[in-house]
Amino acid sequence: MKRFRPTVVSIAGSDSGGGAGIQADLLTFSAHGVWGATVVVAGTAQNTRGVVSVEPFTPRFVARQIDAVFSDFAPAAVKIGMLYDAGHVRAVAAGLRRHCATNVVLDPVLESTGGFSLMTGEGLRALRQDLLPLCALVTPNRGEAARLAGMASARTEDDLARAARRIADLGAPAILVTGGDGAGGWIRDVLWHGGGRRVFERRRIATRATHGTGCTLSSAIAANLALGFALEEAVSRAIRYVRAALKRGIYPGGGVGGPGRLPTSSRTGNRPRRRPSPSSRSAPRRGRRRAPDHGSSPSP
Repeated sequence: MKRFRPTVVSIAGSDSGGGAGIQADLLTFSAHGVWGATVVVAGTAQNTRGVVSVEPFTPRFVARQIDAVFSDFAPAAVKIGMLYDAGHVRAVAAGLRRHCATNVVLDPVLESTGGFSLMTGEGLRALRQDLLPLCALVTPNRGEAARLAGMASARTEDDLARAARRIADLGAPAILVTGGDGAGGWIRDVLWHGGGRRVFERRRIATRATHGTGCTLSSAIAANLALGFALEEAVSRAIRYVRAALKRGIYPGGGVGGPGRLPTSSRTGNRPRRRPSPSSRSAPRRGRRRAPDHGSSPSP
């Protein structure tokens, strides 16, 4: 018999350093036991130190990828990351409408952590107009929430509430403003949904393995929605998953690290233990007393 796994598709950019984008999404999908499909919008030349350049596919090819994936896999959820410009935003929005996509989670990637722009101004306007009404959830950080809402900044709780209302007015039924880019020893993620507000508060983990945390959170939410969890529970489970991944932080290069998205029994970065030689295995261990010999009768 075939084992059924729901499919989640990531529509985003490729990270050549493996820490964010499509690569982070696929690892997160695997950790949740769902099948990961991809629609690659652009490739980036980057590593753990930063982004060097971005090279997009054509919007026509992005549309063909969407048609290929949706015509075969029937994704149970969609995660959207970097979309680059207005042409790609409109191609993705048209594809989602064409295939009646559900459980769409948008992580509005506007620039890299180092300040490299990953979305044009016209692309941001198209995202607000064409894509937000198709989403089940939008997951901006505080700076992204302000830009989506057309505000100069969103620093206070009142600012965030006003930004969330403006984003909701653009058609998004639920907004999760993440607080990882704020200051202080505590992180507050605020979910506006159904006219109410829920705050997810936790102590900040001291780590530099933070590259791709936004991608990881949004793809984990999409995976949990595909598995049948309601929105608030999907968000709660995803936050717990990201927290555990941060504690397993990995540092593969010379710059920042990333969350350990797949649990492992090995200790990342440690050298393998030296295996004992055959002669040492056969030699008796020091300090251990042998049990007395009581004969050859079988053990019970």
